[in-house]
Amino acid sequence: MNAVTPLSELRAQIDALDEQILSLINQRAQCAIEVAKTKIAQGEDGCFYRPDREALVLRRVKELNAGPLSDTTMVRFFREIMSSCLALEKPLDVAYLGPEGTFTQQAAIKHFGHAVNTLATSTIGEIFNLVENEHCQFGVVPVENSTEGIVNHTLDRFINSAVHICGEVELRVHQNLIGLSQDVNGIIEVLAHQQSLAQCRQWLDDNIPGAKLTAVNSNGEAAQLVSNDKSKAAIASMAAAERYSLNIIKQNIEDESNNTTRFIIIGHQTSQSTGNDKTSLLISTGNQPGALYRVLEPFAEYGIGMLHIESRPSRQGLWDYVFFIDIDGHAEDDKVTKALDTLKHRVSMIKLLGSYPKAVI
Repeated sequence: MNAVTPLSELRAQIDALDEQILSLINQRAQCAIEVAKTKIAQGEDGCFYRPDREALVLRRVKELNAGPLSDTTMVRFFREIMSSCLALEKPLDVAYLGPEGTFTQQAAIKHFGHAVNTLATSTIGEIFNLVENEHCQFGVVPVENSTEGIVNHTLDRFINSAVHICGEVELRVHQNLIGLSQDVNGIIEVLAHQQSLAQCRQWLDDNIPGAKLTAVNSNGEAAQLVSNDKSKAAIASMAAAERYSLNIIKQNIEDESNNTTRFIIIGHQTSQSTGNDKTSLLISTGNQPGALYRVLEPFAEYGIGMLHIESRPSRQGLWDYVFFIDIDGHAEDDKVTKALDTLKHRVSMIKLLGSYPKAVI
């Protein structure tokens, strides 16, 4: 029978390790300060955040992690270390769809960590405006949900916007019914973002069939609006319930158990190739036979994976559409460069929205 290590000895080991960890973290922070000095000496005075560098570091953490802590836990831990170190160099200002407690805020924190300055906005359009006018270096906007599909307003803003897509983050979304009430009895109205209402449609029909469903700008706003009326409830995150002192009437009311929302990071930053990237394009073909086939053919010819395609009205003419396309790879990759060179001669307009690292999950 193996001898059990005395508790006092184990605690002494933990204390010694904590000292080492603390020392190493501060050494890393000092390196970050030196990095900032070097960048400034080389003439950089803008944003020091590099999405490609962060993605490479986090992927390496996952590769090196031998447990027992999970990859997800270690990535979250290192994200916070990098966030705090970056704040020593130059804090980031990040706009998100507010108010506090929204899933967009959660996505911003998941991607950038807690050491950034976050600014809540009331609309997606306001996020674009803040980034376009350089009041914030970055913005976080929802673009796609696994249950309800594309967030059209986000795509439409790219038609006339000069911002780039700098990164992406995926968030497992749990929808909760929250309010002043303890149960669904007496609830006559449910407020939420229209996507959340759609994601919980069946549950609402089954459990509160007579309730009025009201769409608002965000789930955080919904939580605010129901915080003084017991007859109303909101669909929102647990963070929103805590922020506005509301009861969680029912957890996880989403109709699909794997409900996930993809958010994109917008800014003026460009990202270098990391070897595991995604490129987003905006393409206009004009209304002509075989146009879409001619768009897709170069990607097939060069063996480039098509990840997503979506059409939206161009607002330039009746029945005139543009295509939003996500492909595998970076615009600097040889085969992607060749495909885009071929494509530009086949379309009336092609706009590179961004090449950026795929989400580190």
